[in-house]
Amino acid sequence: MKEDALPVVFQFLRKGSVVMTEAKNVEIMLRDIGMVYRTNDGRDVTALTGVTLDIQKGEFVSLVGPSGCGKTTLLRIIADLLTPSSGDIKIAGETPREARLKRRYGIVFQNAVLYEWRTVKKNIMLPLEIMHVPLKEREERADRMLELVGLTEFTNHYPNQLSGGMQQRVGIARALAIQPEILLMDEPFSALDEFTREKLHVDLLRIWRKTNKTIIFVTHNIQESVFLSDKVCVLSPHPGRLSAVVDIDLPRPRTMEMKSTPEFTELVAKVRNSFEGV
Repeated sequence: MKEDALPVVFQFLRKGSVVMTEAKNVEIMLRDIGMVYRTNDGRDVTALTGVTLDIQKGEFVSLVGPSGCGKTTLLRIIADLLTPSSGDIKIAGETPREARLKRRYGIVFQNAVLYEWRTVKKNIMLPLEIMHVPLKEREERADRMLELVGLTEFTNHYPNQLSGGMQQRVGIARALAIQPEILLMDEPFSALDEFTREKLHVDLLRIWRKTNKTIIFVTHNIQESVFLSDKVCVLSPHPGRLSAVVDIDLPRPRTMEMKSTPEFTELVAKVRNSFEGV
């Protein structure tokens, strides 16, 4: 069968990229994305090449790969924090800049970046202040977000009174307070201990179910990506490229017990075996 005759839901691999045909609910469309940096001594370094990918509305998608594979670069391109050297990207039919100006994104970083002199609630309200949201609405949104992330009892606490996991939950609440359609998460749990990370995995999936956001989650942890995601996008380094998209067909809601099943182990192995040149 010729490529142009493939049905719209079909996806297939090419060397260095994954091509996915158009579907009705595509929210993020990447086509042949490349990123080249110029070093101080004038050399060109290719961070990403030929990345083609569709992300459906409401999907939980992880970008997984070793250091230097371009996963954070790709996230920053989607967020309009970087402009790609080549290729095309659309967010619900708009450019990344148009989507950013409409505040379609909420971003959660590896460190929560909370202001020590502001209470938990006031940290959550900060982007709403910048947006000139009326005070009453700011407070109502912050209260809803505090309830969503399970921190209602810590409204008037300061960041230094919170554990690392609690600080990350405040970061998630702040990102969701602006009511984005897409939540971008750059290794948000990598600095936390294993027990805290597992608790936040369950919390994040609960929040995702309640809010129906599209989530793009960057991680270098294969088990984390399999446990959380609908699909895992495997990036390989030198240069950064999309090697495979692995569908995660585990049932939801996900439970910790699933990590002990043969199905989970097989999916972890499938993701691991999809890396190239590592």
